[in-house]
Amino acid sequence: MSEPVILHDIDARGVATVTLNRPELRNAFNDELIAFLAEHFTALGELSEVRAIVLKGAGKCFSAGADLNWMREAAGYSQNENMADAMRLSAMLKVFNSCPKPTLALVHGAAFGGGVGLVACADYAVATADCTFALSEVRLGLTPATISPYVVAAIGARNARALFLSGKRFSGEEARHMGLVHAIGADAAAVAEIGNAWIDDVLASAPGAVSDAKHLITEVEGKPVTYELRELTAERIARRRASKEGKEGIDAFLNRCKPDWVADDG
Repeated sequence: MSEPVILHDIDARGVATVTLNRPELRNAFNDELIAFLAEHFTALGELSEVRAIVLKGAGKCFSAGADLNWMREAAGYSQNENMADAMRLSAMLKVFNSCPKPTLALVHGAAFGGGVGLVACADYAVATADCTFALSEVRLGLTPATISPYVVAAIGARNARALFLSGKRFSGEEARHMGLVHAIGADAAAVAEIGNAWIDDVLASAPGAVSDAKHLITEVEGKPVTYELRELTAERIARRRASKEGKEGIDAFLNRCKPDWVADDG
């Protein structure tokens, strides 16, 4: 039996690709897939040679959400067993959302339920023009509870009300308009090209600064501009200016040369 998640070799640029690999079940979530994703995201986040992580799905779609057989089993769990099961999914989403490396989701075919959660956790997401999205949990008597912090952060409470309460399907263009995805490509090849352009921009940036910038967002989002917050942000830029990357980046800019983190084209 093939593994439910494939971790491809890290390429020469430092880009790792993770593929959801249950194409016969439309890459639906079960315990095993969740565990593999958590393991890979954790490991890749800790590797200094990794500069970015790409997530995609094998087969005809990105992910159809929860595996129905897995959900049928969960219906027979005790409250404590269901709680532990949900917390494993929550932990995986947190690892992906807070991964110190830049993350890119390439979405095609369909993304439902937990698949939408993964898209919302990615730093940048691109979908095919014919892609279909849905948060259809209420039609099964459930709610998109575990993924909700990330989806609401991505699309806002107003859009979440319309989608969480109705379970309606929505298009890739609607997903872009709401902020769930950043760009739309005509097909999978176009999606990959758009994603690669974003990766190129990330790779032109200092890896430590990129990681710090990602963490900075979580520290300032939704917070009032108090003296303490201003002090925190001042401390962060002061530390960056004094860092090896900061000094090298400014020096390279002033001397019109490339810093070490930018690959030599020649």
